[in-house]
Amino acid sequence: MPAVPARPSNAPDISTVIATYRRPQTLVEAIDSVLAQTGPTIEIIVVDDDPQRSAEGIVKRFDGKVTYLPMPAWSQKRPALVRNTGWNKASGKYIHFLDDDDRVPPGTYQAVFTALESKPDAGMAFGMVEPFGDDEEILEYQREYFANAAKRARMAQRFGSRRMMVANMLFKPTVLVNSACMIRRECVAKLNGFDTECVVVEDVDFYIRAIRNFGFIFLERVVLHYRTGAPSLMTDLNNNRPVVNSYDRIYQNYRKRFGATELLFLKIMTRIFLR
Repeated sequence: MPAVPARPSNAPDISTVIATYRRPQTLVEAIDSVLAQTGPTIEIIVVDDDPQRSAEGIVKRFDGKVTYLPMPAWSQKRPALVRNTGWNKASGKYIHFLDDDDRVPPGTYQAVFTALESKPDAGMAFGMVEPFGDDEEILEYQREYFANAAKRARMAQRFGSRRMMVANMLFKPTVLVNSACMIRRECVAKLNGFDTECVVVEDVDFYIRAIRNFGFIFLERVVLHYRTGAPSLMTDLNNNRPVVNSYDRIYQNYRKRFGATELLFLKIMTRIFLR
């Protein structure tokens, strides 16, 4: 198991890692939403996946409040590599991997920080998602999707079952999205970060491992404003070959870590209780 990196004495409570690729306006909105948080101390790290370093000028506007990390050209469009670069430079007790087109509602960091501080045996926390956007048809679909996801997360929390939550994520549309989660830095280190062989849905794999190993907290409040647009990967599992391949890898790795019997049990649980 990897060693947990030491934290300096003046380390912030939360490190926000924002992976970005050529979305200057939404990046500004994402950063502004984090800087508007109150309570816990925060550092922001922007990891730029654009070889042209298009986010560098954006970060400079924030007068030293944001750290800029460029990625090498060979890493382009590999979110796991980008996020791993960010968390390895982070020093916060907790890590928030925020996508560059999402926004953090006021009061979120205080609420999530308080929840994790009050339950030290839980490795990560996530909450409800409120979508926003201009396409009403997509927006309505996403509202229904996230309402159903919250219902399934409540059920798993009510039963106190890590495995029920994992079953949801393995065999149903995922109950969480990357930007809605916060995780202890020590847990990220023990998991060795994101699996770089997962080309997509690397966040699903990461939080499956986090929840199964370290437990979770589900907050009954909106912790993320999620930008809608074109249909997302998470809702198009059957028609997207990279997604299917990544889920195949997730299943194979879960079988290796926890056994074929547990994987089969979770699949049966999904069919019986999570229909």
